[in-house]
This record gives sequence, C-alpha cells and structure tokens, in this order.
Amino acid sequence: MNIEAKFTRTFDPIKFLEEVGNGRTVHSHVKQDVVFLQGDQADTVFYIHSGQVKITVVSEFGKEAVIAVLGPKAFFGEGCLTVQPHRLSTATAMTDCQIMAVDKAVIARAIRDEPALSVMFISYLLARTTRLEEDLVDHLLNPSEKRLARTLMLLANLCDGSERQHTITNVSQEMLADMIGTTRSRVSQFMNRFRKLGFIDYSHDNIKVNVSLLNVVPNNISGSDSRTTDGPLR
Repeated sequence: MNIEAKFTRTFDPIKFLEEVGNGRTVHSHVKQDVVFLQGDQADTVFYIHSGQVKITVVSEFGKEAVIAVLGPKAFFGEGCLTVQPHRLSTATAMTDCQIMAVDKAVIARAIRDEPALSVMFISYLLARTTRLEEDLVDHLLNPSEKRLARTLMLLANLCDGSERQHTITNVSQEMLADMIGTTRSRVSQFMNRFRKLGFIDYSHDNIKVNVSLLNVVPNNISGSDSRTTDGPLR
C-alpha cells in the first residue's frame, strides 16, 4: 500500500530539476567558464536551465575536438551514473548560463523511485544516442559540405522546418571545422557558397540560417563514394 502511494503521488520532474533542494544547486556561469575539466572527479549530473555549453575532448597529443553543443533542457555529465570515476570530456559555457547540478546519489535515487523522471531521462538518453549514431553515419558517408549543412541545421534547431530563420551565436568557423572534421579554410569556402545561395548570412560569430538549407541535407544517405569525397554539393 505504501509502495503504491509512493508511485502514484504527484511528482514533477521539471520542478525537481529547476528548484534548489537536497543535493541540488543552481550555478551561474559566464561565457568561457569551465563547468568541469576532462579528468575531474565525476560525481554530478548537470541540467541546463539557460544558455549553451560545449563539450570537448583533448587527445593525449593535445588535439581538441568539439563533440557536442548543448542548450536549455539538456543533461550532461551523466556518465557519472555508470562506473565512470572521472570526466572523459570538458564542459565549457559558450554563453552566460544557469545550470542545475544534481549530486550523483540524489539523481540516481530519483530516477529509480520516480517513473516520470525515469521516462524523461531515458527519453533524453535515447534521443542523444540516436543523434550520435546519425553523427557517425554523417562522418562516414557524407562529404564535409553536407556535414557542415547538417551541423548548422542542428545548431539552429531548424530541422523540423518550423521556423524560417534562426541565428546561431558564439560559434566560430574554427569550432565548426572541429565539429565536422575538416579545415577552417574549407568551412570558410562552404560558408561563402551557402551565403551566395541564400542559405545563410553571417558576421563574426553570428550565423543566420535559413530553413532553405534543409535542401542541402540528404534525406537518405547513400553512395560509398561519398565516404572519401570532399567536393561540392551535387
């Protein structure tokens, strides 16, 4: 009877992730603040209230790669819920941010005891896993120009075509080059081409992306030749 009451009482996962409480604190970060460093102890899961965070990894040879750019309502640092004792990446604020930090033990218990939070968290992880699989296919099969188009669409949140235009801020051509695995000069060449075609407009680190860029992103990925192709759009 007590167990039934426990699982039928009202629990709001959004409220849990937004309100300060036992094992939950909200931190304010300014642009370029480091939330955690690769190699730090992993004992906290983070949830973004506002702002953007980039996730990067550095190889043993010092090469850095951007593996994700996350916005509001995104989790990160969830690797601590496995057997991961230390951070495998670095999280840095790209803009001023408000971020909820939840102790590992607190969120693990809440996920176990609260079905609403469990469904929300698992849904997020499944969506992120799907995105990572799509990223892998994109890198293996698509030329860098199409990879750039897809990355811009994802960063602009325009993949559903619900808006005509969206502005991406605080993303440099160097960062885009890291994300798609090519050089800055190639990104500059592709960006100029996209601008001439009316797909985008940009100045400094602000990029206005038009929904017409969806025409560049393939609906179905095919063709083994594209694995090694770095040529123009076809």
